[in-house]
Amino acid sequence: MIKFKKVNKVWPNGKHALSDINLNIDDGEFVAIVGLSGAGKTTLLKTINKFTPINSGEIEITFKDDIFNINTTKGRKLKELRKKIGLMSQEYNNIENQVALKNVLNSRISKMSFWRSIIGYFNKNDKLIALSNLEKLNLLDYAYVRVDNLSGGQQQRIALARTLSQEPELIIADEPVSALDPILANQVMQDFKLINKKENITIIINIHHIDLAIKYADRIIGLKDGLLVFDGKPKELTKDKLSVIYGDSYGDLKND
Repeated sequence: MIKFKKVNKVWPNGKHALSDINLNIDDGEFVAIVGLSGAGKTTLLKTINKFTPINSGEIEITFKDDIFNINTTKGRKLKELRKKIGLMSQEYNNIENQVALKNVLNSRISKMSFWRSIIGYFNKNDKLIALSNLEKLNLLDYAYVRVDNLSGGQQQRIALARTLSQEPELIIADEPVSALDPILANQVMQDFKLINKKENITIIINIHHIDLAIKYADRIIGLKDGLLVFDGKPKELTKDKLSVIYGDSYGDLKND
């Protein structure tokens, strides 16, 4: 689905955020990207939807009905690409004074006509899609509850339901469980796994929790100082490989 070919990203100060990244991600994979803060994880994600343009190399994304070369994709074509990619972060990005259903429905605006979006008119199909995704995540009972009355884990799952209602072919998530306690983080990761397998949606997630990456991901990618230093199955992520990814910090990591 996604091919990185000798991708480089250099910041104006000369720092290499990504260095010669060669990487293929297949359709339907659940990929976890790990590494220290500043390793290039977020930058890598943002190059996929061109929120961060690359300096050299090539990124090609193949969807069911189209192929996008990130280097040349712009204008209307870029909007089409971003509609196919669901984006999540550690911030829930919910509107707190709205009920859960309305928050999920907001993702349908990009698929509405100009006048429908202006007046905020959601048709029966929009509502069925939103309610269906709330049900998938066991949130249907909270459809008419204001999200500021929900827990952090429930709010992140509302955000996931909203992302699903966008009907994406790919979800990229930047540290979506970092603000949650261990129990809630596990629940949200279970939801990601469920959606990945049942909906066959490719998911790429940046995560600091090594244990959760090993438990739920099909594949782990390790970055260090912008370099790809590990790419393999969770069971292949040995202590020696973790030391390569985290360096001297791995000793602190083991004690956390």
